[in-house]
Amino acid sequence: MEFTKMHGIGNDYVFFNLLDHPEIEEAMDWAALSRAVSDRHKGVGSDGIILILRPREKGQFRMRIFNADGSEGEMCGNGIRCLGRFVYDHGYTGEREFDVETKAGLRHLQLHIDAAGYASEITVDMGVPQPIPMNHPVVIPLRDFPGGYRRYAFTNPPYDFWVGAEVAGIPISLGNPHLVVFVAKAADVPVDSAGPVLEVHRAFPNRTNVEFVETLPDERRLLVRVWERGSGETQACGTGACAAAVAAIVGNEFRDQSSDRVTVSLPGGDLEIRWRGPGEHLFMRGPAEEVYSGRLAASFLAAVARSGR
Repeated sequence: MEFTKMHGIGNDYVFFNLLDHPEIEEAMDWAALSRAVSDRHKGVGSDGIILILRPREKGQFRMRIFNADGSEGEMCGNGIRCLGRFVYDHGYTGEREFDVETKAGLRHLQLHIDAAGYASEITVDMGVPQPIPMNHPVVIPLRDFPGGYRRYAFTNPPYDFWVGAEVAGIPISLGNPHLVVFVAKAADVPVDSAGPVLEVHRAFPNRTNVEFVETLPDERRLLVRVWERGSGETQACGTGACAAAVAAIVGNEFRDQSSDRVTVSLPGGDLEIRWRGPGEHLFMRGPAEEVYSGRLAASFLAAVARSGR
């Protein structure tokens, strides 16, 4: 089985192109394959796998994403940019704008073609962000923001990794769930300790991604570290960058209110986010890179099949 390794500012995925072989979609245990392929010692190594598929409804293409733990996600901002580059660079479309079906809904892509003819940067219409209302006995409302967004205190269990007994964050949906936590210095956050506890907080029945965000108010820039649901800390997260920008804008974190642009700096690189405010579509722009292609050995696939039984 052939694959292509791609990444968006370090958020790396193994892509399987099923456009010419749609019958394979129902024939594979993709959860088991994602766990095996994502292993950085015994597999290819990635934050998960992504399937490039024929559309079912209104899009020109369709995407499915499986995290490193085998769980299926709704949306991946870095992954969808990579998909856009793949289908253009490999000749599956000559269009520079098209729609991709995801489990979070339809997403519109605009490709930016470089001098060499590659779709090296992509802008994605990520849709309209939404607040996630919290109604749980251990979650306490702290402050309301425009558009129905709200900061909550997550008070239980005691957070030994934090200063104090509670963590405050803003829950936001980009088609998948996020909890945005503002911090004094992102580099100092114990992400490996904080991330897994907050990911499985009882207030999020399907778990959540967690963003730890430091604001540079004079630059309209955010420094962000992300704990991705099902994959752990990653070099970048496209939907997480969008959620961080939304939280910063509704929370009035920037001194310059004349612009709708926010630069989100993640360990793997920068993304540009544009958002005018509640009720408006959000746009994310960033690079996508193809690294290499290969073929999974038949013996590897047989072992995955046995493990999934």
